[in-house]
Amino acid sequence: MILRLLIVFLALLTAGLVTAAEKPNLVFIIADDCTYLDMEVYGGQAKTPHTNQLAKEGMQFSRCFQTAPMCSPTRHNIYTGIYPVKSGAWPNHTRVYEGTKSIAHYLQDAGYRTALSGKTHINPRSSFPFEYSNEFKSADPAKENPYPGLKKLIQESKKAGTPFSIMACSNEPHSPYDKGDPSAYPPESLKLPPTWVDTPETRMAYSNYLAEITYYDAQCGALLDLLEAEGVADNTLVMVVSEQGSGFPFAKWTCFEMGLASGMIVRWPGKVEPGSKTDALVEYTDIAPTFLAAAGAPVPEIMDGKSFLSVLTGEADEHKKYTFGLHTTKGIINGSENFGIRSCATKTHRYIRNLNSDVKFTNAITRKGGDKVSFWESWIEKAEGGDEQAVAMTKKYSFRPAEELYDVENDPHCLNNLIDDPNLADLKKELSAELDAWMKSQGDKGAETEALAHTRQGGRNKKKADEKKNPKGKNRGKGKKKTEA
Repeated sequence: MILRLLIVFLALLTAGLVTAAEKPNLVFIIADDCTYLDMEVYGGQAKTPHTNQLAKEGMQFSRCFQTAPMCSPTRHNIYTGIYPVKSGAWPNHTRVYEGTKSIAHYLQDAGYRTALSGKTHINPRSSFPFEYSNEFKSADPAKENPYPGLKKLIQESKKAGTPFSIMACSNEPHSPYDKGDPSAYPPESLKLPPTWVDTPETRMAYSNYLAEITYYDAQCGALLDLLEAEGVADNTLVMVVSEQGSGFPFAKWTCFEMGLASGMIVRWPGKVEPGSKTDALVEYTDIAPTFLAAAGAPVPEIMDGKSFLSVLTGEADEHKKYTFGLHTTKGIINGSENFGIRSCATKTHRYIRNLNSDVKFTNAITRKGGDKVSFWESWIEKAEGGDEQAVAMTKKYSFRPAEELYDVENDPHCLNNLIDDPNLADLKKELSAELDAWMKSQGDKGAETEALAHTRQGGRNKKKADEKKNPKGKNRGKGKKKTEA
């Protein structure tokens, strides 16, 4: 009897060891202010040879979305798996509620070594206990061994038999656009999105921005090469995403399609079919649960996200019916004091509710000098000169109706507002009701929640005296260094 029990115990122990050994390493690579349709891998003009190759080796998503079109709430959302209002991180330069746990905690509990290299923009640090380094955003990917810290982490993990998780966070193509080779993108040859005003300033900025996307692609390539060189690529799930849209109008800072849509490519040898594509609806809030599921770890009930592991493995074609979005202008650089936006979308249509539609919409782009890139003034000058496109687009960007509805399948740039189309009345009612239900589930009281946004900022651990002295962050972004915006 004792011998039998011993055999069973050893069998269970051995099974446990095998499971631990088979846990995949997890690598998450994220851009900064990149409209996914600008990437070559999604049909755009910015050359992306490394992500092109990654797509051939993995699965490419066409309907991936984040909840907030700003850096800080997006990153809190990714790492916690909790939507912004519920976590406390809904404005920019924000923080989650004290005691909130993140994927760093849960993966460590599952035996992982967890690291974050590059852009952070998350607080408090007690909620995000990663091993931090700066090299993914500071190192030149063209240099030999650009990521020595990550290389050391991988080697130490291999030696210890410990799986690792790396969040590699770029600062490109966030403005100012000063990385990469813009000569590869002659301004006069570029095709502009239909919502943009064609001016020399716009074309020059677009050229520089596209060069930064290619630079980001090189960063991805250097890290992928490192995984290959260290012999861990075959047991590593790699996810590459583009974050929210670019710093140009109608993308970042908005709940238009280009503000909330993201590219996503996932490679996992032996699990994800090479060259596969999916239009399953997924959200950034689903990333943490998916990583935990891949690691064989339980997904905490507090998470709003749901694992889409079954989509990755080909067992399911669909994941969600609706995605949700929100934007807060209060507290951002040159932001409207009160202009809250909420959104609900299906694969084909996006409903937008502007909570304070009587207020002019402003942000860093629309101030003099822009967000370190000056082109908005050229749009205004052209509009004042009577150019119809300039008049229409500057008006559409600055003044919003209470509700908007777009056929994003045929109008991804959200040009034609269909809110009054009688044929879509039932859909409008459905999406509005779903948005109400989501807001209620999150404790989001709309305008009332927007008014409290400032209480969730100051996430950079500044002293209260500093916040009182400089409440709107007037000195942020001075100089040539990129800021976390």
